[in-house]
Amino acid sequence: MINVGIVGGTGYTGVELLRLLAMHPDVNVNVVTSRAEKGLRVDAVYPNLRGFNHLCFVEPSLDSLSGCDVVFFATPNAIAMHMAKGLLDAGVKVIDLSADFRLKDVATWQKWYGGEHACPELLNEAVYGLPEINRQAIRSAQLVANPGCYPTATQLGFLPLIAANAIDLSMLIADVKSGVSGAGRSASVGALMSETGESFKAYAVAGHRHLPEIIQGLKHQASKEVSLTFTPHLVPMIRGIHATLYAPLKDRKLDLQKMFETFYQDEPFVDVLAAGEHPDTGDVRGVNRCLLFTSLKMEGL
Repeated sequence: MINVGIVGGTGYTGVELLRLLAMHPDVNVNVVTSRAEKGLRVDAVYPNLRGFNHLCFVEPSLDSLSGCDVVFFATPNAIAMHMAKGLLDAGVKVIDLSADFRLKDVATWQKWYGGEHACPELLNEAVYGLPEINRQAIRSAQLVANPGCYPTATQLGFLPLIAANAIDLSMLIADVKSGVSGAGRSASVGALMSETGESFKAYAVAGHRHLPEIIQGLKHQASKEVSLTFTPHLVPMIRGIHATLYAPLKDRKLDLQKMFETFYQDEPFVDVLAAGEHPDTGDVRGVNRCLLFTSLKMEGL
């Protein structure tokens, strides 16, 4: 059995992680931390885990977590980097769901996330946790940087086109919409459903902190510079992301459907829909899957 610890077990990503791991036959979750809910039973805070988790929340510490084989950080940005080195030194594998280790350049991280990075020497050691491009590296990695939500959706859509050298990389556009849970569980007036309901808006138009992560990933796959216009939007739904991606094709006679189906044929988390079908965010709610479809715009439109 793999003994797992979860730091930050009361946020949206933390409870989703608990739900996924509860059904894993080879995992034993033996530490779940939360400063705010310390002492409370996990299944008292989240009754849907009754019968799957009988632990109580504890405060995060190296002593309580160093006995684990793997520790997940489901925490806000700039938390994992203060504990990661100690856990790695103790032989514990670390999987960070925040943005602390996604960017390779420390100056870029500090520009977009603010403050000093606590362990910049680990940035190059971290493996970017997108299995569709790094599956083998993830298997042996001691430190995994889980991809962001917008970067996952955007990269999965562009990757087959980049691999086939099928598009002009100087004119990429990502028009992406997210539900309000992407902002986390902390109280925020702007994320209240009563504020977002019956409304729709773009935000961080001048520059979203996920932009450098997306460009880093696309540039790595293309081995050349890319230019991306990325605009995130907030839509009145709780969870889900819908990404509409645009790129000029070098050859409009390419069979995009076959290209995508071939690229993702062995990927269990990506489903390329049949020609003419369109994805619905409701179809992926609560599942670990990305639905993709392709469309060739008519010339002149």
